[in-house]
Parts: sequence; structure tokens; C-alpha cells
Amino acid sequence: MSIAIAETIIPVPFTDDTRSVRLHFDFENQKRRLTPDEFWDFCAKNRKLRAELTKDGDVIIMPPTGFESSEENLEVLLQLGLWAKKDGTGVVTESNGAYILPNDATKAPDAAWIRIDRLNQFSAEQRKKFLPIVPDFVVELRSDSDSLAYQQAKMEEWIENGVRLGWLIDTKTKRVHIYRPDIDAEILDDPAKVSGEDILPGFELDLTEIW
Repeated sequence: MSIAIAETIIPVPFTDDTRSVRLHFDFENQKRRLTPDEFWDFCAKNRKLRAELTKDGDVIIMPPTGFESSEENLEVLLQLGLWAKKDGTGVVTESNGAYILPNDATKAPDAAWIRIDRLNQFSAEQRKKFLPIVPDFVVELRSDSDSLAYQQAKMEEWIENGVRLGWLIDTKTKRVHIYRPDIDAEILDDPAKVSGEDILPGFELDLTEIW
């Protein structure tokens, strides 16, 4: 198996302990992290792949989701998107919208919301690529085959890099893990709704449409 980046063919030497594949890039026998432009080029040349860049410079290739997970994710996006359209203060992105974090990782949550006033610092041309900014709010959904520890670590990384509120929705156990800065994650068991608090005022996700 090989993956194209720019004009170079890169081998795939190892996998991690999730369903994902991890790519290690060597440039003239020297490992170095991809630049944001190189990672963008990699994603542009491999559009059928869903990829993220770790803080250590490795590329993680995620498998496609199953029908059930796709349906659940769409429901989250529909509810969040309808609220955001009425609220008018921010923009929603889905799982192809990636953000360049302060720790140099590039990640794409299943759903995210970011304030328009923060986006206004970027030109229309810059918005065509991944942006060096973190969203205000993120959602990650865990499917049956996802590792809980991996998803929890990902949520913690979001918060450490500036996300103000995050939800890890575990459809397997019907739990919502709520992440906020500087405090331990709160776990809700089988909630009917979960609130966007003061980050997304007036937004409540109706989980009865997902469970």
C-alpha cells in the first residue's frame, strides 16, 4: 500500500491500536512533520481518505463510518446547524472541516461550532484551507468499534488547545462525556438532552433522536 503526497510515494509502515491507520513520513531517510501546506496537499491528493495530523507529525487515516454512525452524526449536525442559523453568531463545520491546533496537530471533529467574529481574522482565500484556529465547541461520536480511551484522549487534546466546551457522545453506553477547561469531564447517563450552556446559549441537543 502506498499514499501519494506531492510527487513523493510514502510507505505505510505501521498501525495503531484503533481502527485507524497511522502513516509515518520519511523525507530522504529523515523523519520530520508535515507542514500545514504539505498536509493540505496530501489531503487534496487523497480526497477519498479522511485524515488527521497528530502533534508528533504522523498522519492518521480513519475508516469510513457505518450507516448507523453516519445517521447519528447527521442528526447532531442538523440540530446544531438549525440552532446556529437562527442564532447567527457562529458557523458549524462537519467532519471534513479540520482545524490546525496550537500544538501543531490538525484535527477534524465530527461537528464543531466557531464564532464568526473569530473567523473574521481570516481572508476568503485562507478559508479555502485548514485554519490555524480552534473551534469554540466540538462534538465527537463514539461508535461500537471506536476505542473509548482514544476518543477521550482526543477530547482532552481539544480542551488543552483552547476548545471551550466539548461533548463525547457514546452511543454504545448512552453516555455523554462533557469536557470543559480546567475541570474533570462530567458524565451524563442516558440523558434526554444536553445543554450548550453559555457557549451555545439556547442550544439543547435532543438525544432521544440519536439513542
